[in-house]
Amino acid sequence: MLAISLGILGLTEPRTLAGSQAQQQTSSLEISSSALPDAPLAQSRSSSTDQTSTTEGSATVTGVVLDVSGAAIAGAKVTLTGADGSPRQVQTSAVNGEFTFTKLAAGSYVVIVEAKDFAPFTSAEFVLTSQQAYEIPGISLQVATANTEVSVRPTDVIAAEQVKAEEKQRLLGVIPNFYTSYVYDAAPLTTKQKFSLASRDTFDPISLIGVGITAGIEQANNTHAGYGQGAGGYGKRFAAQFANGRSSDLLSHAVFPSLFHQDPRYYYQGSGSVKSRVVHAVSFAFVTRSDSGRPMPNYSYLLGDMCSGALSNLYYPQADRGANLVFTNAAIGLAGRAGATVLREFFSKRLTTNVPRTGKP
Repeated sequence: MLAISLGILGLTEPRTLAGSQAQQQTSSLEISSSALPDAPLAQSRSSSTDQTSTTEGSATVTGVVLDVSGAAIAGAKVTLTGADGSPRQVQTSAVNGEFTFTKLAAGSYVVIVEAKDFAPFTSAEFVLTSQQAYEIPGISLQVATANTEVSVRPTDVIAAEQVKAEEKQRLLGVIPNFYTSYVYDAAPLTTKQKFSLASRDTFDPISLIGVGITAGIEQANNTHAGYGQGAGGYGKRFAAQFANGRSSDLLSHAVFPSLFHQDPRYYYQGSGSVKSRVVHAVSFAFVTRSDSGRPMPNYSYLLGDMCSGALSNLYYPQADRGANLVFTNAAIGLAGRAGATVLREFFSKRLTTNVPRTGKP
């Protein structure tokens, strides 16, 4: 009854107003809240990132490696480089010559192709955009040109090597055979090399043994009787033979060859008819080769033998001296050389050690 009375009297209205105000405030908050813009959702950000990642690294480069005939080249090394030359990817061409580079970012690139027996190929620089499929045009490899290196050495160096080889040539492995060249186009000797070879030959111990044997034969035959007999006579004959041989060798092998620019060596022919080889051998006593390779009269041997004979007038017995001695020794020298060269041409190569393989072409 009391509550009814209060309601009648209007005492319950304030509570109703308070509730109405609260509802209005709540409604206001809801309106304000709905009026604000929506915040970006985490899911939307994730989708954007995925889309960017998909755009980058989506380009491709393909090509086919061929030779000039159009045949595919398998196993070629294909290198993709950046514009700065730094390598990015490397592949090997397939059996059909194809290759493919994938997941490439936009930018400038160059392709280099290398294959055995072919010259390298470098493409022109090209620019890729996102998701582009680019094909390298015209990859055609040329056959590689053979690299030939020509070593040019001074002539005197070549001659020195050949002289060193000639100094190993010995008949039966004992007797010097230094002045036979089995290399038909041997390099010309310098003056120093001519004197060096002459000294090496004329003072070889075997040459001195030959001098001793010849002196003994003369002693037995009482040749140059003015020398007498006994040890004294043998010594004089040995000295005369030694002087004859050394002066003849040095003059005909070094002094005059240097003055006339002639080659003192005999050049082994080794081919052709017997007649042509005999003529070649005998003519050496009269015709030799110049340092430039041209034939010319053998002044060196002729003057060498004559001058050696003239010098012998200084030490031969008085009865044996004179012009006859000079020309006799010169004739003996020339005949001896002619006979020796025939033996060289037909027999020396088989009996000489350390002989090169090449004779006349």
